[in-house]
Amino acid sequence: MATETLTLGKALNRGLRRALEQDPKVIIMGEDVGKLGGVFRITDSLQKDFGENRVIDTPLAESGIIGTAVGLSIRGYRPICEIQFDGFVYPAYDQIVSQVAKMHYRSQGKVKVPIVIRIPFGGGIGAVEHHSESPEAYFAHTAGLKVVACATPQDAYTMIQQAVASDDPIVFFEPKRRYHEKGLVDLDAPLDDAYPLHAARVVRPGRDATLLAYGPMVRTALEAAAAAEEDGRDLEVIDLRTLSPLDLGAVYESVKRTGRCVVVHEAPGNLGLGSEIAARITEECFYSLEAPVLRVTGFDTPYPAARLEEDYLPNLDRVLDGVDRTFGW
Repeated sequence: MATETLTLGKALNRGLRRALEQDPKVIIMGEDVGKLGGVFRITDSLQKDFGENRVIDTPLAESGIIGTAVGLSIRGYRPICEIQFDGFVYPAYDQIVSQVAKMHYRSQGKVKVPIVIRIPFGGGIGAVEHHSESPEAYFAHTAGLKVVACATPQDAYTMIQQAVASDDPIVFFEPKRRYHEKGLVDLDAPLDDAYPLHAARVVRPGRDATLLAYGPMVRTALEAAAAAEEDGRDLEVIDLRTLSPLDLGAVYESVKRTGRCVVVHEAPGNLGLGSEIAARITEECFYSLEAPVLRVTGFDTPYPAARLEEDYLPNLDRVLDGVDRTFGW
């Protein structure tokens, strides 16, 4: 078994490399993904090793990137499209929602659209609007798309390969502020034996309350659970991993046991994923709940200037405040 300590960004790079090695129909497209290796260097050295016909520098035209990928996927390719920053995906929104999401249904299942759209998302890097946004709810709301978010180097390495191997179009969210965080990665683990792509995972067992998070907020939730332990509270943390379809079996089991739940995400609270999850938990676990399902989220404003982002983003104190409030009922 080849296990290495990698950053999350490097784990993505190794996962993309393995996907390119295993299938000649896999190609990577995006702005500066070739010679530069992407603005975050996730595709570093891939063009050098696989050539300009498989790692393609595109014009600054996100709609054109996705539209071209639709045509290529229909012709049997498996395009991986990099959107440079979360807020840059909006020019491609029409192609994703009107074409990528609907082609399979429109053709009565005769046409597959195996496209992976990689989007670095979330704040915490000192950037501004268009560079620090969390647009996952737009895509999770769209039937025909699958949406996932990785949180650890091991998941980044495995999930990107699973997404590329899938015949479904997948929007793949990467927590850009976690790109440089390290973890052990098993590089030889067979993909067939890997944890399923569309499954949530308990990352810290507990008995008193359930914290739900995904992407960059998983680490924050784990830090909150460690801090709460000092106050005698044993919090269970679940990494949702898949945002569409949601996998809530483990969530229901946890909430029925703890009676309390707090959902954490960076995206604004209004009509965010936390709203949908809270509604479903209420429907499924109503008689087990000791308190309403609470949300700790970004605020319902445009993403602020960099000097204010620490006030905007959910942090340890805000998550612990949510935990305190759920015990106040």
